[in-house]
Amino acid sequence: MSSVNKVILIGNVGNDPEVRYLDRGVAIANFNLATTERGYIMQNGTQVPDKTEWHNIVLFRNLAEWSERYLKKGMKIYVEGKLQTRRWEKDGQQRQRTEIVAENIQVLYRPQQNNTNVQTAVIDESPAQEPDVETGNPESDFIF
Repeated sequence: MSSVNKVILIGNVGNDPEVRYLDRGVAIANFNLATTERGYIMQNGTQVPDKTEWHNIVLFRNLAEWSERYLKKGMKIYVEGKLQTRRWEKDGQQRQRTEIVAENIQVLYRPQQNNTNVQTAVIDESPAQEPDVETGNPESDFIF
């Protein structure tokens, strides 16, 4: 039986996507996504505050180029993708970063309705299409 690596998030874009290009012209975008679990008041009167989690989102190729044009800080979006953890060594210390490699994004809400030309991106970014990124320092390749 095969396994499943599927992540679905709905949250707010924390910063405008930053897009870079690999040597072969493959676009890679990174941005943060905030998901917030609302606080509540317990029966004994104790108030539990809101809890916000920040997720590192990575996009490749057409989806990365689309994000550069249409995604802006503050938008509420739906993200579907897979969880990926990369490890590397820098200055003699082991480092790691866990991120969501997005395969599908849909804009749910735009805070400023000035741009009515925003389109939903449903682009198939299957794992077979990911670039062959060398195993060097990931920060120099596509972490910002």
